[in-house]
Amino acid sequence: MKAKILFVEDERDLSLIVCDTLREQGYEVVAAFDGIDGLAKYKTGGADLVVADVMMPRLDGFAMAREIRRSSSSVPIIFLTAKSTIDDVEEGFDIGANDYLKKPFELRELLVRVKALLRNKVNGRLENVVYEVGEYRFDVTNQLLIFNGREKVISNIEARILEKLATNIGRTVDASELMIAVWGRDEVSNRNSLHGYIHKLRRTFRHDPGISIINQRGFGYMLTTRTR
Repeated sequence: MKAKILFVEDERDLSLIVCDTLREQGYEVVAAFDGIDGLAKYKTGGADLVVADVMMPRLDGFAMAREIRRSSSSVPIIFLTAKSTIDDVEEGFDIGANDYLKKPFELRELLVRVKALLRNKVNGRLENVVYEVGEYRFDVTNQLLIFNGREKVISNIEARILEKLATNIGRTVDASELMIAVWGRDEVSNRNSLHGYIHKLRRTFRHDPGISIINQRGFGYMLTTRTR
């Protein structure tokens, strides 16, 4: 089965170029030209992945994504935007975006990101990726931390940071690598945000004193665990 992509973009020339390129790569593509149109097409036909512009008439990409997230917590969403402030990027990830691509962009870069988000699809569903972190279970796909049977939903940004740390338990992950994975670039404002999200994750893990996120000054962060 072909993966189905919903592409929501009000610039019709860009939409035509991108949709044709995606079809050439073997994807089924449905085009929409504003947020209301995109939401209606998602509700009636679904999608394996949504690519959406942020600034659109009638209903913007953020508002559309919030509505999509009400019915699906797992469908991957890529935002396209000409905006460049860290606040905009954080808002997109907190809504539940999986990736963020700044305009203008290379078609090849979009294709790489689409392929990366779809590679964990199994029979039309996202394959759950779960890590054991001390006494917690970290469900990456659903952005859940589970402790003693209790589930806590964490933000998309926290999940992306934690996934990087969880795949490198006991090893330092460079701060620049974390920022590029989450925000696409290494900037001073991103460093401050990263530190804030690390602090939130430490508080989230407070029920297991064996878990630590160590700040290796000048290098990055390391997730460590120890058994009681």
